[in-house]
Amino acid sequence: MTVTIGAPKQDLPRPRGELSEAVVKLLGSRSGGSVPVPVPVPGSVDPYGEDLHLALHTCYELHYHGFAAVDAGWEWDPGLLGLRAALEQRFLRALREDVPGGDDLDAELERLLVTPADPEGLSRFLRDESEWWQMREYFVHRSIYHHKEADPYAWVIPRLRGQAKASLVAVEFDEFGGGRGERVHAQLYADLLAGAGLNPDYLHYLDVVPAPMLALMNMMSLFGLHRSWRGALVGHFATVEITSPPGARRLVEALERLAADPACLLFYREHVEADAVHEQVMRTGVIGDLLRREPELTESVVFGIQVTNLLEDRFADHVLDAWRAGRSSLRETGSGTVSGGD
Repeated sequence: MTVTIGAPKQDLPRPRGELSEAVVKLLGSRSGGSVPVPVPVPGSVDPYGEDLHLALHTCYELHYHGFAAVDAGWEWDPGLLGLRAALEQRFLRALREDVPGGDDLDAELERLLVTPADPEGLSRFLRDESEWWQMREYFVHRSIYHHKEADPYAWVIPRLRGQAKASLVAVEFDEFGGGRGERVHAQLYADLLAGAGLNPDYLHYLDVVPAPMLALMNMMSLFGLHRSWRGALVGHFATVEITSPPGARRLVEALERLAADPACLLFYREHVEADAVHEQVMRTGVIGDLLRREPELTESVVFGIQVTNLLEDRFADHVLDAWRAGRSSLRETGSGTVSGGD
């Protein structure tokens, strides 16, 4: 069954500190006025923290569906863009410091293609050990990404040429359901949420999803919105398509073990099949052609791969650390744990 979702009209999120409070307060007024710059000294801001990433996510959302009762003029307000740029630079500085960088693309791709015989990590835990409440928490985390699943990659299309453009559009065509609205991957995820007894509405769970997942989404938005980071976005996209089939297969096995609703299984089965094809298209058609035309983007593509792995590892560590300590991996907002259709 396909869940019918109305036009997204979410309210502004609850602030998590000085930065996000300033952004939320600004968006409650009309655009065009003066924008204070409440960014502390860059070194004092946690580049992976709740406050910075909610502030960034709120700024980026203006380029997607926006917020109820927020003046549309804020999307391109020069003052807000200046504030966003300061947040982006703090985030990027940390990412550059925390990955090795370099231009050895072949080695990075080879590492992505190697699947350990006995994998560790979050998908292995979900397959072998998870309880249903943990699987539902995982769905809540990932909703922030899957509500927009293929959208940030669309920004890179006008920045590519030739076979790279054609191949990326071919992958996007599948992500957007091959022309069928009910098969759009974001719609399949809404169906998954409903099948799991969760609320399928767009960004419904934003207030309870912590910074590690927001950082992943912010990385995609940042790379997508800046032409200078087109290589990094391609590297990120390729990482997702190459690593998705094994992880999705483990999620299918987990959901079969837990006797989940068929809509939950459908979403991950779709990714096992589709992404196995997309892997070759991304490696040869997109990356191969892009770097033949613009070899100077090699380091950027490598950076996109490394950053994706870094942020995915940080997310997995956050979730597993919480679960192994016997507590929820979601933020406490006064409403308790996720339950029913909340």
